[in-house]
Amino acid sequence: MVDEVKVQADNQNEGLGGYQHMRRIVLAVLIVVLFCALLFGQSSFPPDTPVHESIEMFGVLLIFLGIVGRLWSTLYIGGRKSAEVVTGGPYSITRNPLYVFSTVAAAGVGAQIGSFSGIILFSLLCAGAFHIVILREERYLKEVLGAPYQAYLAKVPRFFPNLSLYQEGDTGSFKPRLLLNTLLDGLVFLVALPAFELIDGLQQSGMLPVWFTLP
Repeated sequence: MVDEVKVQADNQNEGLGGYQHMRRIVLAVLIVVLFCALLFGQSSFPPDTPVHESIEMFGVLLIFLGIVGRLWSTLYIGGRKSAEVVTGGPYSITRNPLYVFSTVAAAGVGAQIGSFSGIILFSLLCAGAFHIVILREERYLKEVLGAPYQAYLAKVPRFFPNLSLYQEGDTGSFKPRLLLNTLLDGLVFLVALPAFELIDGLQQSGMLPVWFTLP
């Protein structure tokens, strides 16, 4: 009986593993594509001006908030997403906190161009891409988790957090490997900091052409 339960749990994790892999691919592709596009874009606020620098610093805060939020979410979900309905911590206020905090971090990446438009563009594209993954995950989890998950769907918002619903809940068993993987995934966002500084320098030196500006 124990072996049957273990096999069933393994099969469920494998089934959801494809969606987790898709999430990583979507995130990586979005960052690369947007970064390449912004090689030839520039903020309408010149570098070293107070507005430009303030937007960049705000973006750094968003990136760190996103990384910490992803770690917080992983502490609660801990690989249990397809085994049971997790309703505590960040999962009590939004059904997809990992995607929410990834979008927050992506907005921080967009801010490194020193533009308000960069924040909006990165966050909208990231949220839109994750929305597709979320819908597929929901179809799968409805089949696997049944009525408890249906009740969770009816109570907790899909994406935008409802802070009034917050409950501490139980973090379950701690899995250092999953937390480390989440941390390493999140550190990718920090690459934007030196990358956009390099782009600024190349544009100011004339080595990179500027084809468009963003407010």
